[in-house]
Amino acid sequence: MSNPQTESLAYGGQALIEGVMMRSNTHMVLCVRQPDNQITTEVLRLNSRTKNRILGLPFIRGIVMLLETMYYGMKSLIHSANIALEEEDESFTTFDYILLIGMVLLINGIFIAIPFFLTNYLGLKGIIFNVVESGLRLSMFILYLYLISRWSEVARVLQYHGAEHKAINAYEAGVELEPEMVSKFSRLNPRCGTSFLFFTVLISIALFSLIPRTTFLLRLGYRLLLIPAIASISYELLKLSDRYRGNPVIKALISPGMLFQKLTTKEPELDMIQVAVQALEKVINIDT
Repeated sequence: MSNPQTESLAYGGQALIEGVMMRSNTHMVLCVRQPDNQITTEVLRLNSRTKNRILGLPFIRGIVMLLETMYYGMKSLIHSANIALEEEDESFTTFDYILLIGMVLLINGIFIAIPFFLTNYLGLKGIIFNVVESGLRLSMFILYLYLISRWSEVARVLQYHGAEHKAINAYEAGVELEPEMVSKFSRLNPRCGTSFLFFTVLISIALFSLIPRTTFLLRLGYRLLLIPAIASISYELLKLSDRYRGNPVIKALISPGMLFQKLTTKEPELDMIQVAVQALEKVINIDT
């Protein structure tokens, strides 16, 4: 294996239904355990729009990456569900993907709107309004994650999420990717989307404080329109935090996200780690 310390930390992933997706800048590998206990592997070549000279610019690439991550993430989940349930004959159209992305955007809109309504009802103003609003939003999301994590099928996905993190942490530490060795590593990772979430909370407090005191509907509209800006700034902060992860200030910034990952990940079983390792090794071999 090549020395990961000399390479760009370009590998990331996502938990699937009975599987793991690992991706690099050029490829995506999906490994899913079938009902007969075999692991099926699918490789997809990525054509990221961030390679475009304009779309790849800082603060623009974050929005593009967010949309691509949503698209590929949903596509991977659908693929894994078909395999795990042995329903590969069921096909999904472009309309299905657009509909799913629309549902996610709607859910995000709800997480923006409800805290705003509640905080506005309390009659708060200024920075206190923004802090309370963001706190309510975060509390809603934590409660949502806690409730769905009690569902056994979701709990298994969270275990695969832990397996994905362990595999990447082991690789970046330069150890052999054997499931027993990988299992000793942390299930938490600073580049997880959970840390991204906490950055969005911090950025939303800052940006929302710049919104002028105007009508109720206009302030709500501004918040919805600023979602892409919040996502793009948060993406740049996430990349910066990875580059300077040893800095004490950066460690303090990412520590809430790391703690939050105790909700979004669970300790995986060895066979789950095996799936994550296979996906990571495959995408590494493709790149080399």
